[in-house]
Order: sequence, then C-alpha cells, then structure tokens
Amino acid sequence: MSKILKRPEVLSPAGTLEKLKVAIDYGADAVFVGGQAYGLRSRAGNFSMEQMREGIEYAHARGAKVYVAANMVTHEGNEEGAGAWFRELRDMGLDAVIVSDPALIVICASEAPGLEIHLSTQASSTNYESFEFWKELGLTRVVLAREVNMAELAEIRKRTSVEIEAFVHGAMCISYSGRCVLSNHMSKRDANRGGCSQSCRWKYDLYDLPFGQERRSIKGQIPEEFSMSAVDMCMIDHIPEMIENGVDSLKIEGRMKSVHYVSTVTNCYKAAVDAYLESPEKFEAIKEDLIDEMWKVAQRELATGFYYQAPSENEQLFGARRKIPQYKFIGEVVAFDESKMTATIRQRNVINEGDEVEFYGPGFRHFKTRIQDLKDSDGLPIERANKPMELLTIKLPQVVYPGDMIRSCQSGLINLYKEDGASVTVRA
Repeated sequence: MSKILKRPEVLSPAGTLEKLKVAIDYGADAVFVGGQAYGLRSRAGNFSMEQMREGIEYAHARGAKVYVAANMVTHEGNEEGAGAWFRELRDMGLDAVIVSDPALIVICASEAPGLEIHLSTQASSTNYESFEFWKELGLTRVVLAREVNMAELAEIRKRTSVEIEAFVHGAMCISYSGRCVLSNHMSKRDANRGGCSQSCRWKYDLYDLPFGQERRSIKGQIPEEFSMSAVDMCMIDHIPEMIENGVDSLKIEGRMKSVHYVSTVTNCYKAAVDAYLESPEKFEAIKEDLIDEMWKVAQRELATGFYYQAPSENEQLFGARRKIPQYKFIGEVVAFDESKMTATIRQRNVINEGDEVEFYGPGFRHFKTRIQDLKDSDGLPIERANKPMELLTIKLPQVVYPGDMIRSCQSGLINLYKEDGASVTVRA
C-alpha cells in the first residue's frame, strides 16, 4: 500500500491587507501578519485591529487561516496590555499567535484561553525534546529553527506529534534563529523588539592589523567590502523531501516584500505541493519552470540554508551578483471585457506601447504578449504610461482575470561568473 502523504500548509507573509488578499488569492492556505504591538517588524505595514478583522473575514471566507506574529523579546513593561490584546484577537476569530517570549506565552494562555499558540523560530527549537516541552505548556506548533538540517528534521518528526512549521523561502538572518544584537550596537535599534536595522546587510571596510602598527584598509583589494550578508533561502526543488518528512507548514518569509513577490512565490509553492501530491512525475515535469519562475521576482541569490550543509562563502553575498532577475512588476488586472478582449489594468511601473510582457495568475497560469492599443484613464491612445496607479486599458489576445499580475521582460546582467570562477559581464 502506498504511503498517504499529508498536504502541508503553504504559509505566506502578509505585511499589509492588500498583500494578505493577494497571498490568499494566489493559493496560500494561511498567512502570517503583524499587529501594531509585540512583533519584530516595526517597519512593515502592521495591521490595525480593524484591518485584522477584515483580513480574518477575507481569509475565513476562502478557507484560509490567519496567524499574528507576537514574537518580540519583552523587557520590563513591554508586556503591559498583552492580555487584553490577545483576548481581542481571539474574539475576532484569529487562528493562532506566533510567540517566542515565555512571558507572552503565559499571558496568552492564562488571559486568552482558547487562542492557539505557535512557538516562533526566535525560540530556537532544534530537537524533539524542546518540542515536547512546549507541547506540555499547551503549544500546538513549533516553527523550526532555521539551523536544523534535513536529517534532524526527519528525526524530530518521528519523535513528536507537535506540528512542524519550517521555513522554505526568504531572507536568512546571519545570527542564530534571528536572535541578534548587532543592530542594537550599530544603530541603537533593538532587533529583538522590532527595530532591526539589518546591520549585517551593510558594507564594511576590511583592515589589515599588523602587530604594533597602524591599521591599514585593504579596500579595493577584495571583490566587495567585507559583508555578513546571507543569500536567501529557496527550497522549491526540495518540496518532495519536506512533504515526505511530514512538515505541516511551509513558511515563506517576507512581510516587507512586494505584492509581486508574494504572488509569485506563493503561486510557486502552491503549484509545487499540488504537483507532488498528484505524482512525483508531475512535480519533476514542472520543477525547472518553478525554479525559473522564482528568478522573475526581485530577491537576493538563492541557496538551501542549513538543510543540506553548513553555509559557506557560497551562501554569502560576496563579489558580483551571479544572477539577476530580468522582469519588472508593472501592474495588475482590474477588469476584463471579453466582448472587446480589453483589459483594464492598474499601473505599478512604467508601461510602453509595444513592451513585451508576461501575464500570470493563480494556478500557475502564464502567457506572454506585447502591449497593444495602450490607452490612458480618459480612453486616449498613449505611447507611454508613467503615472503610478493610473487605470489603463489594453487589447489582449486571450482572456485574463481580475487579480492577474503583469511583468515586463527587462534585459539585465546575468551569469556573472564563468565556470572557472572568473568574473564576466554578459548582457541578456
């Protein structure tokens, strides 16, 4: 008898109400958001209670869930008001909160009983014993530390019934499970209370310090200023192993990313899960398309984090970029008149008559065409549209749907390393 595989949840980031709706429309089974307190993304478009309520209603009407990140490390006084905040979230139907600080866990469990609690990756759970510890405290899910490898993940799954949420895509923190004080020292912004200034992403000078002599900058003698910046994680071609090892939730990082990013990455992981559960052969048939799709959205270079090996210099952003996305997000479809084959689109970036573009939508739908019969919001023909958020109309050769996204195909620098490692510039 063949093994029955559990369908993992595709969990997408939602920094704003718009992104929440886009993520769900593009296949997310759940989204995680930030409220206006107790989270770690103070610069994200965090949700007011009114927005939270609207987002929960939108998600639940479509069979999706909403989780709120409340994963800050509290200092004395930071926890004030948390009990009432958790109760309000519970009463509006929130599915779970994501917490790392034991103080907030105790407050939530005691003052908002019935609200499900998930343990944040910031708590650095790397073994099944810690999963069992949190289970005894009433937590139902643990977000795996990003430093856990695939063999360890498999062993944890065998030894605990607690739900496993694991990161599969997005930014990697240079510090252990995000617990960093570099930002505190460099910019006096507390990374563990929502103020991270991403000091690891800055460029630094590198010095030679001969004993007893003046330090000497060696800037210009290395490909790039000294950096601690990690590449992004991408596990799209390893989704079969995540499913086989019983991961319950596939987590995509990026609450501060664009709707282009959210729609593209969610679409890919949803398609990957659907394909593999249909058959391994179906997944193999679309795997390269999924990988190519990932490179149509702005991001850093990609690697598999700690899942298969300890990251080396190849998982750091040293030297010239080895690959650069060649697509630019330019708009989304607002309406489509099938009798006239005319789409009304909302512009997000410059659009020119004759531009080669790609339309894509939920369900991994794609087609390429050129911008034809471009008209402004007054219905007048134009050659170039450069007013952000303007409503435009164009003629299309096939049907599109409201919510479909549009990319322009841009030339860019690609393949910036030869096989021998020498730097080279090639224009697409």
